Amino acid sequence: MGKTLAYLRASTDRQDAKNQRHEILEYAHRAKRTIDEFIEVTVSSRQDSRQRRIEELQERLEPGDILLVTELSRLGRSTGEVIILINQLVTLGVTVIIIKQNLLLSDEAPDMTAKVMVTLLALFAEIERDFISLRTKEALAAKKAQGVALGKPKGTLQKSMYDKDRARIEELLQHGAPQTRIIATHLGYGATKSLSHYVPLSGSALLSSVLSLYA
Repeated sequence: MGKTLAYLRASTDRQDAKNQRHEILEYAHRAKRTIDEFIEVTVSSRQDSRQRRIEELQERLEPGDILLVTELSRLGRSTGEVIILINQLVTLGVTVIIIKQNLLLSDEAPDMTAKVMVTLLALFAEIERDFISLRTKEALAAKKAQGVALGKPKGTLQKSMYDKDRARIEELLQHGAPQTRIIATHLGYGATKSLSHYVPLSGSALLSSVLSLYA
């Protein structure tokens, strides 16, 4: 008998996570299932699969296991990403239960209605992305035709994921730490390319730190 895992992905709103946990526990009670483990993560959809613990989830699940999730959108940043993950899990022999959509996906007892619904969701999502892209392009073209300057004013700094660790990055650079080591060992996120762009843009202190390495 395989284990049952529940996956919760919520925003920074703690109530969201509590609601998901409550919904999963209610389902487990009705279905007389015992949940062996909760995998909970509080992140934004923009973060990568490692930060959303999707890779960890895939590694933990084995043939015969059951994955519980409140709704499809919790499993990925896009419908296409969700479909790929579900296909991988079902092929592995994992049963995926989506509570709100009342879907049960399994290679042993395939639910054709569920499969058709998932396929349609993927199609609708693709169409919606095309519409959004088209509307965005049309809106930008209209503004440009009206003479509206697009983008941020020159010299404006955008918020960066590195801002919260700015002091730490500055200190590490002052001690001569390579950017690759800062990302891999000290931060645990980001990429060398984005950090190298952040360094000269984030202010004179960081820029001075970098230049001092070559003085």
